[in-house]
Amino acid sequence: MEAYKLWVRRNRDLVRSLESLANGLTWILPERFANSEIAPEAVYSLLGIVSSVNQHIIDAPTENHAFASKEQSIPWGLVVSVLKDVEAVVEVAAQHFVGDDRKWSFLAVTEAVKAGVRLAAFRESGYKMLLQGGEVANEEEVTVLEDNYGVNGNGVPVIYPMNGHSQNGHKAVTNGLDGKNEFVSKSLERRAVAALNKFGENAKMMSDPMWMRRLQPAPEPTVSVVEKPTLASIWSAKGGTGRLFVLGEVVHIFRPLVYVLLIRKFGIRSWTPWLVSLAVELTSLGFHSHATDLNHRGGKVHQLSSAERDELRRRKMMWALYVMRDPFFASYTKRHLQKAEQVLNPVPLIGFLTGKLVELLEGVQTRYTYTSGS
Repeated sequence: MEAYKLWVRRNRDLVRSLESLANGLTWILPERFANSEIAPEAVYSLLGIVSSVNQHIIDAPTENHAFASKEQSIPWGLVVSVLKDVEAVVEVAAQHFVGDDRKWSFLAVTEAVKAGVRLAAFRESGYKMLLQGGEVANEEEVTVLEDNYGVNGNGVPVIYPMNGHSQNGHKAVTNGLDGKNEFVSKSLERRAVAALNKFGENAKMMSDPMWMRRLQPAPEPTVSVVEKPTLASIWSAKGGTGRLFVLGEVVHIFRPLVYVLLIRKFGIRSWTPWLVSLAVELTSLGFHSHATDLNHRGGKVHQLSSAERDELRRRKMMWALYVMRDPFFASYTKRHLQKAEQVLNPVPLIGFLTGKLVELLEGVQTRYTYTSGS
């Protein structure tokens, strides 16, 4: 496995080219595969899993990094990506073997597993906003300053992140749930002391003979640990806004599971799952609006990073998928698509392309995994 990881890192361009070639070859699958819906979906999912694994290997930090966060035992982003690829196969297989009505039980189990994995990723990240459903790590830049370096209770060197305070009273520029927007202030006395210390170190290096420094053992590099905020620290620092932020993210995580469970109970043609799912989306956004600086509010609110702002915009854009979900699609979207096809059908080439587009959209709409946005 280590040899494969090393090969992928050294040949990343070749790996991406091979993945693109494999995806292109799926368009010319043999006829015996084209007649079955399970086989093509399984091939697509397998290619997606391989691509996710390779990307995880490329993006994974190497041992040469001087600073690292607490090592994750499970790559949650990779797990979420694999589950999303597997879910498509589960839907097609369940639809083939047990029918359209009973497939929702299998999809509910899959969504429950995804929700559990995302909750674990949310906790592992220090309760930071999940980017792209947890597939992308929400990593903030850690700037090493004189005042955000320290030692924790276990004697381990710690780089305190820019969004919080250390246990020893060190402060840093904050950008998160755990602190306020403050800059590190240094008094003239401390600057003078730091300059004298630096001058002393340089003088010592100049006075030491080169052969003595060669005999001295080189100090072993220490891996610094970024301490992550806990629920207790978030609630104590931010109070109600911290609770709202966490609640908004948890509501967003469980939205797909609630949607599938309601479809399982009321059916895909019922308006109840559609309306409840949309209400959950709006509730999550409302919590985030009140708990963050999304509306340029001040006070004890979560300071959104640029990646988190992009994530909220992405979630709003995903609301467009509601027009592709039943019963809205059957009642409104499909009728307008058919009207557009009738109007453009006499136009050469445009009419042909419009017909193919409408056919494609109607086929995509029949799959939950294509329009779920989860």
